[in-house]
Amino acid sequence: MRTGPGKSEFMSMPLMTGRYRPWVMLLSLCGLLLVGACKRDTIDPDAPAAEPVAALQQIARQLADNDLVGYARASVPPAQYTRLQAAWDEGHSRWPLTDLPLDGQLLPMLAALSAPDAPKRLQRSFDTQIAGQATGVRQAAHSMGLFGVQYLRNQTDYSEAERAHYSQVVDVLSRWAAAAPLTDKQRAKTTITLLTATARNAGLSTDAELQAAGMEGSLRRLGPFAKALKTALASYGLSLDAAMTDLRGELVSQEGDTAVLRIQYPLAGEQIEAQVRMTRREGHWYLARTLEETDALLKAADEAKAAMAAQAEHDAQLAAEAEAAAQVKDGASAPAKP
Repeated sequence: MRTGPGKSEFMSMPLMTGRYRPWVMLLSLCGLLLVGACKRDTIDPDAPAAEPVAALQQIARQLADNDLVGYARASVPPAQYTRLQAAWDEGHSRWPLTDLPLDGQLLPMLAALSAPDAPKRLQRSFDTQIAGQATGVRQAAHSMGLFGVQYLRNQTDYSEAERAHYSQVVDVLSRWAAAAPLTDKQRAKTTITLLTATARNAGLSTDAELQAAGMEGSLRRLGPFAKALKTALASYGLSLDAAMTDLRGELVSQEGDTAVLRIQYPLAGEQIEAQVRMTRREGHWYLARTLEETDALLKAADEAKAAMAAQAEHDAQLAAEAEAAAQVKDGASAPAKP
């Protein structure tokens, strides 16, 4: 996969320019899945978890266990989960993959990693463009942090708390990437071998393959790839499993079916803290943003289905009218009987 002059072939992403961008961004991709931002007193890990906190910890544990189906089921109510499965089958949804940062790059990345010549090609790309370029990679990581924070500050679809959280995560990942041994040739070889093998085994590099596998089938096949990616990140000093299993929280406020939590988790040797909103629906607590996004997705899917049905009905009506007109014409042109 050629991504343009001066760019690595490893993968193409829009957040940075320069040849170091793909390698740095790949190794920090999963960090943005976490939830947190700001610093205060440490939350007591031995304190009994409030019900909304326990629900959030369950979601985090599913990710730590690489159980993507379990993660999806824990993220939305059962009835909504069923509708999301149907929307996937009808081609109107790719949730929960769309929860990923830079989700539009997932399939191109899997395609690049699963190509027959991927191990040799990617190793050659690394050797010629990144190996031994520690100063350049550190500068790229620093630039990524500055650009990412500025980008987030300008995003109007995030709340202030979310912007603060994501900005902190970008800062932490930028510092991690600047210090991590991203230019180490042996680590790169191990990482490339691991990721290319698991991407190839997943067998998902096109939207048609996702469609054929279905939502749960796709998530099951991507589970080992998620595990491999986390293993690769851990080899560079970024443990996402620790971030998820060590997530702690406490209830800040609750009004009826809405709650605000303060949460903390470790990331790249630093402590992240944030406030997150939870919503109770059908007797269970879920991340409010996830419900808002899936509600909007399902509404759009319903509208698309209604539009398709209306178009099909319109086309059928036109076809019937055309057939009737043809029959009248044939009748008028037929010779009169003696």
